[in-house]
Amino acid sequence: MTSTKTIEFLRVTFLGGPNIWTYRSVIEAWIDIGDLEDHPSNTLPGFYERLTEWLPGLIEHHCSPGVRGGFLQRLQEGTWAAHILEHVTLELQNLAGMQCGFGKARQMSQRGHYKIAFRTRQEDVGRAALTAGRDLVLAAIHNTAFDLQATISHLRGMVDSLCLGPSTAHIVDAATNRGIPHTRLTEGNLVQLGYGSAQRRIWTAETDQTSAIAEEIASDKDLTKSLLTSCGVPVPEGQLVNSPLAAWEAALELGLPVAIKPLDGNHGRGVSLDLSTQFSVEAAFHLAKAHSSGSVIVEKFISGNEHRLLVVGKQVVAAARGEALWVVGDGVSTVNQLTDAQINSDPRRGDTEDAPLNLLIPEESEEVKLELEIVGLTPQSIPANGQKVLMSRNGNVACDVTDQVHPTVAYAATLAARVVGLDIAGIDMVLEDVSKPLTQQRGAVIEVNASPGLLAHIKPAQGTPRPVGSAIINHLFAPQKDGRIPIVGINGSGKTGRLARLIAWLLHISGKHVGLACSEGLYLDSRHVCSHNCANRESGQRLLLNRSIQASVFENGNRSILAEGLAYDKCSVGVVTDITWTQDLAEFDILDAEQTFKVARTQVDVVLPTGSAVLNADIPAVVELAPLCDGKVIFYAMDGSNAIIQSHRNAGERVVFLRQEHLVIAHGTQEQAQLPLASLNKTKAAQPQMVMAALAAAWAADVSLELIVAGLRTFESIPPKAPY
Repeated sequence: MTSTKTIEFLRVTFLGGPNIWTYRSVIEAWIDIGDLEDHPSNTLPGFYERLTEWLPGLIEHHCSPGVRGGFLQRLQEGTWAAHILEHVTLELQNLAGMQCGFGKARQMSQRGHYKIAFRTRQEDVGRAALTAGRDLVLAAIHNTAFDLQATISHLRGMVDSLCLGPSTAHIVDAATNRGIPHTRLTEGNLVQLGYGSAQRRIWTAETDQTSAIAEEIASDKDLTKSLLTSCGVPVPEGQLVNSPLAAWEAALELGLPVAIKPLDGNHGRGVSLDLSTQFSVEAAFHLAKAHSSGSVIVEKFISGNEHRLLVVGKQVVAAARGEALWVVGDGVSTVNQLTDAQINSDPRRGDTEDAPLNLLIPEESEEVKLELEIVGLTPQSIPANGQKVLMSRNGNVACDVTDQVHPTVAYAATLAARVVGLDIAGIDMVLEDVSKPLTQQRGAVIEVNASPGLLAHIKPAQGTPRPVGSAIINHLFAPQKDGRIPIVGINGSGKTGRLARLIAWLLHISGKHVGLACSEGLYLDSRHVCSHNCANRESGQRLLLNRSIQASVFENGNRSILAEGLAYDKCSVGVVTDITWTQDLAEFDILDAEQTFKVARTQVDVVLPTGSAVLNADIPAVVELAPLCDGKVIFYAMDGSNAIIQSHRNAGERVVFLRQEHLVIAHGTQEQAQLPLASLNKTKAAQPQMVMAALAAAWAADVSLELIVAGLRTFESIPPKAPY
């Protein structure tokens, strides 16, 4: 019989929200390991050595032993290919620069079939890492070649192009640390922080408060200077010119040396400094003109180091100093070679987004070539032994000096940002000493930048990294605010769509604009927008993106949880009406009530510590979910003598139950209200369990009992038809 020591993918699914595995997005892969079911790792000759030689970082994987080297211990004791693939896939993502730690492998009902789940921050990267991981594991098993470096390079390229940039990711991480959810809106760096009406948006270092007018002002250097001057912010004297000769005449009038820059450039492009000859001034004019849509600015040159001060709101939250770059000739090497040996060899320099300093390529920089041309050199020239050659006067701002900034310097920077109108700004200042008062030195604001780069402050080449992401989040969200709106999630198998509608109605009459995604359609307030089954993640996310929504209700069937994950990360109220296995769950290899319990618990797992789970006390399996809730629990039951209801009341907690045809609402031993079923219409009176679940959910969401009672009486069980 032919050996089939291989790994076959049966199904690969991206779960974008909380799921049966974890709270975050994962890829779930169903795999068939064939004959490898009979060949754990400790029976494969040389496998351990080959795998660990390729991936030495696997020693950091704790695995079930819970210690460093735990996974390697499992490899030596003997573990199966599915488990190995899970860890290898995670390690490949880590090596590509996308840090991920969570992974699980579980055997399925059919022999040799496994489900593996692993954390991924980007679906395409995760899928590519999974495929590469399979190839690597098989190469290690069969002792065949595998080009690890090419694989990592490919994955790293995907990470760079598909994942959030380091600055945006830093802000998102700061939001996560404050419990603020985020949603990526595009393949770029446009991100929504929070949900519904509580949301804010960022685009790297721009926010939804960043004025388009302010950005236009900042891009016009002459207008910016004029406004700053009128408000007393020190700026270098300058003139607008439109020809090389006019630039030289302006330089003579202002007094040499001068600086020349494009009128509307950015990021230091086309800027030349410390110019003292007609040749250098005219050459600098042509360079600046190439980066400007209009005129060129000639300014009085101010000696000192360039500094970047990051202003967020009304504060300077970080500052970095720049230094000129030089090379020293040896009489043998060209300028290009000296640059590689003396500048680009710095490990802090690189061509990826997460490198704090960029590589310097003389051939590709017009500014550098001009500096060389001024002293009669080219990138191919060989400077004399000991000759110092200036390569760049700016663009190397990456040495943290935040703690040294003098209050007068900080005041000038924040004033400059306010004058232009930017809520987040990069203020470029030339200063002799950032720690001295402005009145005791020559200093000036030379540029105001919208959408400033953050990497120099997050990963400075020297000094302390600054939590600028936290500063931006604190600017966007007041203390104690988390960008959340009340969210109610519902799981169960019987008429949960109708229950979701009733809960949404009770929230709506409390004065909120409510979104609802359920099997009976999509609703905005009481308006039926769509009549299709909308109990899915895509419909739910539509609501969370809607700025008008102040509360949302979601029906989350077991199939949706298994196929997609939840639309939200956390909820205020999680309702579970029953735990019932249905035949359609067999498609997901969920074959009994015990496995169904693990699906239903997802709804309770995501309840916020400040929230509540609403659970049916008449069903023992549902009651078992109570200890899994991080928040409070409200039980409901058909009879007040139910032991769970009694115990919960004795503990001082909230319950809803039926007694003598009355709905009873109790908090501990105190009965808050009674509502006769006869006061409801016949349809609702015939469904007391649904009414109790809705009542408890609205109560958990802080709707007053008076409004709840009114809402129960006015709810229309059969809605008008939606337009589509």
